[in-house]
Amino acid sequence: MAKRLDLKDVDIFYGKFQAVAGVSLSVPPRAVTAFIGPSGCGKSTVLRALNRMHEVIPGARVEGKVLLDSEDIYGPGIDPVEVRRTIGMVFQRPNPFPTMSVRDNVVAGLKLQGARNKHKLDEIAEQSLKRANLWNEVKDRLQKPGGGLSGGQQQRLCIARAIAVQPDVLLMDEPCSALDPISTLAIEDLISEIKKEYTIVIVTHNMQQAARVSDQTGFFNLRATGEPGRLVEIDDTEKIFSNPTEKATEDYISGRFG
Repeated sequence: MAKRLDLKDVDIFYGKFQAVAGVSLSVPPRAVTAFIGPSGCGKSTVLRALNRMHEVIPGARVEGKVLLDSEDIYGPGIDPVEVRRTIGMVFQRPNPFPTMSVRDNVVAGLKLQGARNKHKLDEIAEQSLKRANLWNEVKDRLQKPGGGLSGGQQQRLCIARAIAVQPDVLLMDEPCSALDPISTLAIEDLISEIKKEYTIVIVTHNMQQAARVSDQTGFFNLRATGEPGRLVEIDDTEKIFSNPTEKATEDYISGRFG
């Protein structure tokens, strides 16, 4: 199920402004890749380009290649909606449908695809909530609104919703930044658990989190204000945090800037 992602000379624009320049990297399956770097360096922009969310913004475009198991997701005739089903996204702030029940939140994507079999949907809802480590907390309130859950529960509900449609890749844009430490730990444990089945890319400002949950880490940076963000280096997480190749990476990790 998990698939490999490869970026080749990716440039990303907002209208005439170039936000990201020349990014080439590989994201291996069944592993967690973290993007770190100061605000405005383009890491979230790159993340959104990985499932064609970037182009939802008027005037935004991506040049270069983003390959999912060697198929260019920006190639002619590729349906962006299908890309977003295959490459799921979990956002910074939990965004369940607040008035929709917990159960219906989980299967919302499947219903959009035309699934109607109640027994099958119930089965998938239970399975997805179990994989999101949420089942035991919500099994007695499946018909209650998703908006009534705590922030950490809502984020795990959003992860359950994302994996219910069986994506190959899961993108997470600062999934813990709005959560308390206990909820953050629950999400990190969940990421470590589900990476056995998925290709995961996470953007985080929390370097300790990147060190804890990721297998490889990419450091993005800006040369100067107004310049496009660039990938400075990407390597095994242990090497990035203990012996990075680039001085800029070491300066960022040691807190000298950013």
